[in-house]
Amino acid sequence: MRFEHIEYKRPNMEEFKNTFNKLLLNFNEVNDFEVENNLLLEINNLRVQFESMEQIVYIRHTINTKDEFYEGEQGFFDENRPEYDDLVSKFYKTLMKSNNMEKLKDRWGEQLFTIASLTIDTFSEDIIDDLKEENKLMSEYTKVLASASIEFNGEICNLSQMRPYQMSEDRNTRKEASEAKYDFFKRNEEKLDTIYDNLVRVRTNMAKKLSYENFTPLGYKRMLRSDYTPHMVSAFRDEVLKYIVPFCTQLREMQKEELGVDKLKYYDELITFKDGNAKLAGDSDYILKMGEKMYNELSPETKVFFKHMVEKNCMDLNSKKGKSPGGYCTYIGNFNMPYIFSNFNGTIDDVDVLTHEAGHAFQVYESRKYDLVEYKFPTLDACEIHSMSMEFLTWPWMDFFFKEEAHKYRYGHLINSILFIPYGVLVDEFQHIIYNNPQMNPIDRKRIWRELEKKYLPHRDYEDNEFLEKGSYWYQQGHIFKNPFYYIDYTLAQICAFQFWSKSNKNREEAWRDYVNLCKLGGSLYFLKLVQSAKLKSPFERGVIEPIVHEIRNWINKNQKKS
Repeated sequence: MRFEHIEYKRPNMEEFKNTFNKLLLNFNEVNDFEVENNLLLEINNLRVQFESMEQIVYIRHTINTKDEFYEGEQGFFDENRPEYDDLVSKFYKTLMKSNNMEKLKDRWGEQLFTIASLTIDTFSEDIIDDLKEENKLMSEYTKVLASASIEFNGEICNLSQMRPYQMSEDRNTRKEASEAKYDFFKRNEEKLDTIYDNLVRVRTNMAKKLSYENFTPLGYKRMLRSDYTPHMVSAFRDEVLKYIVPFCTQLREMQKEELGVDKLKYYDELITFKDGNAKLAGDSDYILKMGEKMYNELSPETKVFFKHMVEKNCMDLNSKKGKSPGGYCTYIGNFNMPYIFSNFNGTIDDVDVLTHEAGHAFQVYESRKYDLVEYKFPTLDACEIHSMSMEFLTWPWMDFFFKEEAHKYRYGHLINSILFIPYGVLVDEFQHIIYNNPQMNPIDRKRIWRELEKKYLPHRDYEDNEFLEKGSYWYQQGHIFKNPFYYIDYTLAQICAFQFWSKSNKNREEAWRDYVNLCKLGGSLYFLKLVQSAKLKSPFERGVIEPIVHEIRNWINKNQKKS
């Protein structure tokens, strides 16, 4: 069966809740371990059915946000997902009171109970209406970005389609494209401010109802963080400020010299070389064909994985009107397959997304053996290790995509990977400040954003763009609206990915073996335990970042002339 042949059927919520509650009642009444374990699996299978329909709707809605049917079905799940979360919370409470808890832990591992405990602390029936409102606001944000219709260079572009112009070799084109893009956000400024105002309000209300001081501790528990704290994240940001920010300032100075400009402006940041970034050797069909060839050669595991992705049509890669911007990977439980969504635009982004999202997809494909929905994906911090490491582990095949310009891709990819980290921690600190001070108005928020840019991105120059100078750049960062406190995960994972890059430069077979083993563990362990299992050092460990910066600096110095 191919993805387009999967039948969508809206769940009957009354029937679903009745069946779920009967299973919970039975779970409460039995003492026999085997019976209890079988009931756990029945509940799990019921959840798989609901979540599969939810993901099918999300995929089809984001592929075409103008499809009225799936827009309506997305509305159904926005409205009913909190009712589902209520049932899952009740299940977790029942699980935590089991007389056979130790036997269940022996069977399923500790992580299920860690997840159960954290989730219980994030939910009560009192916040169901708030969750519904939050879902609707997030869908509203998605719709605003998907509505972008920007007239440029004689064509009508969405946000993804503006990227090639922002990477143009011609500086005037880069500037004009960037201005056109941010004019879209300026036109929607009031709407986006209102959406975010309401998101901060509703999240803070939920936190108060659950007896938290503010949304921050609730946000951490919603991210299922059991092994590190805001204090540890703050210390990590300090390490980034100490070791990575000065290095990135040097890299931006090198970029300025390469481009031959007096001062690097914000619209110059996406282009690494004066003669342009590495150019793809073909169109989107060619990229997909080369991707299949690459994964065929990478390993026996990736050969089987990517063959199934193509055969089952589990990818929608090209940008088009009405399509939501960005990229993601999700999993359809009753189809037993991951799905990759992206917006190819004819730039280096296409290869980045093909390796990044395929890293997520390969991981969940390798951990399909786990019955529990909790173990298909790990927590999001660990998820990003798979994606960002796959970007580096596929380096030897970049010649397929870029031919004689593959060296430019590798050089630019490494530089942009390290340049990303200060921005990533900026997003994180911004969210900590916002949710610790929820009374802030839009003007205050923008002022804080601009102050943090000057701290972590001291090179950034917005020239005469008043809209960005006042602190509005973050409107485009969907995670801030839709996934609070997610963004630090990318930076933590990037430090882990750099370790895989370093290891693969020394012993590629060992690096790949450790990577596959990590993927196979799925979500059965918490973040730091997964890092340890992959034979990596924790990003929180003092003394980890400095040698990584040193190794990257040496590689850049050795390869600079080749670029």
